[in-house]
Order: sequence, then structure tokens, then C-alpha cells
Amino acid sequence: MRRATAGFEEYAASVEPFTLAEGERLTGVPADAIADLAHAYARAGRAQLCWTLGITEHHTATDNVLALCNLALLTGHVGRFGSGLVPLRGQNNVQGGGDMGALPNKFPGFQDVEDGTVRARFEARWGVTVPAARGWHLSQMFDAMERGDLRALYVLGENPAQSEADNHRTVRLLQGLDHLVVQDIFLTKTAQLADVVLPAAVAAFETEGTVTSSERRVQRLRPALRPPEGARDDIDVVCALAARLGHDWGRPGAEEVWDECRSLSPMHAGMRYDRLEALGGIQWPCPSEDHPGTLFLHARLWEEDPAARGPAAPFSPVTFEPPLDELDEEFPIRLTTGRRLDSFNTGVQSGGYASPLRRPEMLGLSPEDLASLGVAEGELVQVSSRRGSITVGVHLDRTLRPGLAFLTLHFPDQVDTNVLTLDTWDPKSGTAEFKATAIRVDRLTERVGAGTAVAGAGVA
Repeated sequence: MRRATAGFEEYAASVEPFTLAEGERLTGVPADAIADLAHAYARAGRAQLCWTLGITEHHTATDNVLALCNLALLTGHVGRFGSGLVPLRGQNNVQGGGDMGALPNKFPGFQDVEDGTVRARFEARWGVTVPAARGWHLSQMFDAMERGDLRALYVLGENPAQSEADNHRTVRLLQGLDHLVVQDIFLTKTAQLADVVLPAAVAAFETEGTVTSSERRVQRLRPALRPPEGARDDIDVVCALAARLGHDWGRPGAEEVWDECRSLSPMHAGMRYDRLEALGGIQWPCPSEDHPGTLFLHARLWEEDPAARGPAAPFSPVTFEPPLDELDEEFPIRLTTGRRLDSFNTGVQSGGYASPLRRPEMLGLSPEDLASLGVAEGELVQVSSRRGSITVGVHLDRTLRPGLAFLTLHFPDQVDTNVLTLDTWDPKSGTAEFKATAIRVDRLTERVGAGTAVAGAGVA
């Protein structure tokens, strides 16, 4: 820690107020349990911190991740095989999307748009001037729609009409656009609002290309099926659209596009298609065609030679901030949202088939909360937040503590959970605070019967 990190004193001062007793007060986790886990993590020969959206779907998303990075630096669980920080992805190729520049401030390979030297290389290759300022992230796009600064939208493989927080506002803003184009494999709710729908092939098994896993491994994709008549590869659609707009990008194949990418992204430079085939995938960074790929990151921090070790890894002091949707007498229960094993996001890809694991969508409540509300398993209740209300059955969930409720986003046509959620977002990442909505649960009279497919919906 002394030789490879920086800013420890400031970090130590920032956490001084957070005693075990204060941790228990803020989280409800017993102080002894916090201490036991801290000691087990610190003393482990190898340890990983793994997280999903429960860490990042808060208005303090980036600070939450930095707090985990601080722990890894503090204990030395970084830069060694079997130890590290592992953000688990909930969807195929989320990592690849970020790697390829699907971020408002990055080119492929996480190169900064605002870096003039980097930008010049892309401009030379593309033959155009690239704007020097970063773009908008998704939450900023909806704010721009509200201001009237964003009037047309091109949506590829996304269903924001059902996946975004504060659903009423989202749909209103999408409907208010001058022009909406949606490119997707299904006629989603967002596509139903569109002026133009472009049917796409399924990237996973109807197209050529690459995919990147959570461990940074780039692998080949090959078509197993022909796309249905009228559906086209994303590359084909985008290049055809460019031609209609007066730009001849030709009709490149997936490998040609990939070769352009690796000519501009140093961390992908050595990943020729034939090498991806021969090695079963390669983990970035892979800077040259004789490089085997990188098994794990940050090993440099353990180098004895200061020149090889490079710049110190900084501690990042952060402050505790409670959820913005405050609990009070009117809204005393905290709703968190998430996923279940049998379903996928808004149900577009999984809602069309049955699963033996699936049960009706219901509001999960602790035994204590069910008793205090005087409701029974399956009973319909009205769930209200400061933005709207839905009607849903209740389910006894012994994994929940008193005061905490759970819903998924999987069945928005029946239980439109995002009517309740808050669209406030982390100013650093743009991620909305899906995980911390203040709600009230009011008893109704009707009961969800056995075998009911979903728990009824009534959106106030």
C-alpha cells in the first residue's frame, strides 16, 4: 500500500466517523457481522469483490464502486491472480458495448473523446471532424427531450419505454419527439411508438461478429441461422442508412469492421480473427499480434521497479449520501427492484415462453410487514410512490428484512414497476436510482387466484 497507492491519509480520515456502531445504524447489519466479514476479506489469501446493479443503480453509483476499489487497495486484493474487482454483467456483451465506444465520452478502447491527440487519429481514419465535447448519456438525453434540445432519436436494441425510471415521463417524452427510429429484433413498446422500425437480425446467432465477456475475453460469433425475411444485420442496416444520407461506407463485413476497430484501439490491436479462433478468445489488452492477451489487470502495482510499477493507484474518499426518495410517514417502505433467474429485463426476449421457475409477479414483503399491513399471500394491494400507483399481489419473502420490498421489471404490461421508480441519477455515471424508491402499500379486497399468470395491473 505504501509504495503503490496514493491518498491513504485522506481516505483514512474520511472513514474515521464510520465506526461499527454507525455502520449498523445505517445498514441494519449487525456490527459483529460487519467486523467478521471485514476480517475474513482482509485476511483471505485471495478474494474478489463482485457486484451487480445493486451497487450501481443509485444516485451515488460511482462513489459506491470507488468505495469497493478503496477496500481492494487497502487489503491488497488487486493485481493478483484470483483477487480483484469484478462487476458482473446482467446482459450478454454489456462489456463489449462499453469497449466499442457506446459511451458519450469514449472512443473504442476507452479513449477519451476530449483528448485532441486521440481524436486526431480517428478523424484521420474517418475523414471527418469529430466534435470535441462529450455527448449525452441516456438520462441526459431524456432531460434534453424535456428541454426541446433533442428532437429525434435512433434506438438500437433498447426498450426505454419500459426499462427507464418514471415510466409516465419516459413515454411522454418519447411520444413528443419529432422523429423516432427503432432498430430491434422484436416490436417492443418503444418500437410501437416509433415513426420508423428497422427489423434487425439477432446478433447472438444470426450474424458474424465478436462478443466480449465480463472477464474482457473477446470471442467470435458465427451465424447458426439465417435471419427471417426482411431482417438485416446491424452493419448492413447502418451502412445502408448512411448511403441514404449521402455517405458511402460501402458494404463491409464484420471482420473488416473489426480490423478498422483494432487499428484504432490499442488494447484490441493484436486480436486478428484467426487468433481469436485459434486461442478460443483473447482477453484485452492485447497490444500486438504476438501478445497472448492479459489474464488479469493491474499486476504492475506489485512490481519492485518504480518505472515498471507506473503511477500510484489513488484512494478515493467518498461521503455517505442516503437515497434521494426519502422515507416518511406517507411512504415508509423502501422498494428495490431487480431480476429473477427465469426472465430477462423487460420480458421482450423471455416473456413469450413459459418457465417452470416462473411465478406471478408479486410485491415481495417481509413476514413482519405482511403482518403489520394485515394482508395475506396473494392479496391485491395498491403500491404508491410519489410518482404513481400500481395494483399487484403480495408475496411473503423471508429473505427481506422489515421495511424492504422487492419487484422485478420483467412484466411491465401487467405490473408496470417503473411507474413507481425515481428518475434521479448519478451525476458521474448517469445511472438512475432504481434501487431505492419510497413506497406506501395500501390494502385492497381482491385476491390473486391460484394459477393466475400475472398479478394484475391498474396504473393510477
